[in-house]
Amino acid sequence: MKLPLSYYLNPDVLFLAKDLLGKVLYTQVDGQITAGIIVETEAYFGEIDKASHAYGGRRTNRTEIMYSEGGVSYVYLCYGIHHLFNIVTSVNGEPHAVLIRAIEPLIGQEIMELRREMPVSKSAISSGPGSAAKALGIDNSFNKKDLGGEEIWVEDHGIQYPDDAIVSGPRVGVAYAQEDAFLPWRFFVKDNKYVSKPNKI
Repeated sequence: MKLPLSYYLNPDVLFLAKDLLGKVLYTQVDGQITAGIIVETEAYFGEIDKASHAYGGRRTNRTEIMYSEGGVSYVYLCYGIHHLFNIVTSVNGEPHAVLIRAIEPLIGQEIMELRREMPVSKSAISSGPGSAAKALGIDNSFNKKDLGGEEIWVEDHGIQYPDDAIVSGPRVGVAYAQEDAFLPWRFFVKDNKYVSKPNKI
C-alpha cells in the first residue's frame, strides 16, 4: 500500500497535488506511528512559479533538496515557529513540490492529542500545515527523508473523492507572488472539518 517512489516522478505537480487527497501520510517517531488522511494540499510549480522557493532557479542550501528526484521530503521553518512538510515531486533538476496543508487524524490519535495538547475532535489539531506537521511529529529532522523509508511515507488505502467533492482555489499566504498568488493551486476536500481556513497558516 506504500506509494512507490515512481509515483512521485510524475512531472504534473497539479495532478499529484489533487491525487494525494485521500492518501494516508505516516510518520514513525521513537517507535510510535501516527497517520492522517491528506485532505488539503498546495502545488508549487518549480522555477516558473513566483510562490515557489525555487522561483527563477534559486538554489540555496535550503532549496537544493527541491531539485532532487521526486519522493523525498522538504521541511522548512515558517515564521520561525511552524515546520511545514512538502513532498518533492518530478524528475531530478525540476523543483516541483506539494505542501501538505491538512490531515484528518487516522492512526495514533492519542499521540497527536499529546503533541497538540487538544482533543482530535477539535479541527485545529491538524488543520493548517504547521498543525498537521506538529500532529505527526514532523520537525526539521524530517527534512530530506526518503518517502520509501520507515520514518515517513504515504500509503494508498483506496480512499477516493469524486471530482465534485474536491475544491480548488488560490494558495494561502503567498501574496508576494503577484499574479501567481491567484492561481487555483490549492486543493481540498469539500466540507472536511480538518481543512484549514484561508486565513490560517
